[in-house]
Amino acid sequence: MTATDHAPGPAGTTTRRAPGRGDHHHGDDGPNPLLRTPYYVLTGGLALLFLAPLVWAAVASVSPQGGTAQTDGWGLGNYSTLAAYGAGLGQYLLNSTIVSLLTVVFTLSISLLGGYAFARFRFPGKNLLFLVTLAILMVPYATLLIPLYVLLNAIGLQNSLVGLALVLTMFQLPFATFMMRISFEAVPKELEEAALVDGCGTFSALVRVLVPAVKPGLITVGLFAFLAAWNDFIAPLILISDATKVPLPLAVANMRQQVMGIIDYGATEAGVVVLALPCVVLFLALQRHYVRGFMSGALKG
Repeated sequence: MTATDHAPGPAGTTTRRAPGRGDHHHGDDGPNPLLRTPYYVLTGGLALLFLAPLVWAAVASVSPQGGTAQTDGWGLGNYSTLAAYGAGLGQYLLNSTIVSLLTVVFTLSISLLGGYAFARFRFPGKNLLFLVTLAILMVPYATLLIPLYVLLNAIGLQNSLVGLALVLTMFQLPFATFMMRISFEAVPKELEEAALVDGCGTFSALVRVLVPAVKPGLITVGLFAFLAAWNDFIAPLILISDATKVPLPLAVANMRQQVMGIIDYGATEAGVVVLALPCVVLFLALQRHYVRGFMSGALKG
């Protein structure tokens, strides 16, 4: 008699014995490793495909190249050229940091309240307003920069890092609002209702109860906003005219063109590495929350 067979009970009845650990067959532990091999080969190939340009840029930034500051042997000559260009690498990094952090703060603040309103409240024209917000995605990015330049000039924010951050925030709001709406909708309403019964107001329940519950969505929105602001090139090119206020991507693009049309590839690759490092570090540190943020809407209900 096996562990799952019926055994006589004390009153003549039969009882079903629970299966033990030894009853599991090794072949049932998971799919055959041979079936997983194509998956590993495909994902590994994609990883190499995306990592190859970054590795090549890192190697090229320290390798000897003619016409650059690193002509003899391997070293950091290209990084010295980058650090000494224009207002200095520190100033350009500071500009990029200010713009990126302001964009993240503005995007999180607006999308948090907007997503909460769309997810929890009913008001006339809610769906129409949400569609209008998403419609910004259908407008070509570059076509709005000239009107925005005129608008920022009228309110005194042209050639300003704050104005640049506001423009970048506007283009992040459709995705951010959509992301926060599905994040709030994935949180059970009973959780908020319990907080209201316990004496919390609407805003207090949002801050104390709902914000921790939608933390993965907030991290996802913040990471997207940071990456977009940190790497943006077109908006600073149009909106910033002061050479000391340009962010690092624009400074690297200006630096690559040297006398007589010669391109300093070594210093350019050094700039690419400096630009990529914060993005890689942030993504690796937050990837767990990033994946959970995208899954929150998919797991709703």
